[in-house]
Amino acid sequence: MVNAAPALARGRAAAESLMVDTCTIRHRTGETTDTTTGVVTPTTTTVYTGRCKVQQSTLGAASEPRDPGEASVRLVAYAVHLPVATSTGIRDGDEITITAAGHDPDLVGKVFTVLGTMAKTYATARRLQVQEVAT
Repeated sequence: MVNAAPALARGRAAAESLMVDTCTIRHRTGETTDTTTGVVTPTTTTVYTGRCKVQQSTLGAASEPRDPGEASVRLVAYAVHLPVATSTGIRDGDEITITAAGHDPDLVGKVFTVLGTMAKTYATARRLQVQEVAT
């Protein structure tokens, strides 16, 4: 059997060297209601804070216009890449907030929803299919 561990370690190091942004990922755990105002606020728990890389899928070619109710929005597909070893337990529906960006200041503050996760034996990065709702 071939020992792939050294090549995998080099691949992960190379992938992580491109992760120049940082993000926070949160699971929604429930909600609370303000008894005075009636405002419902989601409650969350942080499952990851650290390095990431953001990529827009094929420069928006995967985006689709939508008209929910009276609002017109465009759903744009993105991928967020994370280090494999430190980004476990992420689920569909989790919320990703970009907190710092190495090369594109317009990324800071963007919020994405995880649509799909991926896992594989020789992954060099954890790649998440995510979506931003842009109005």
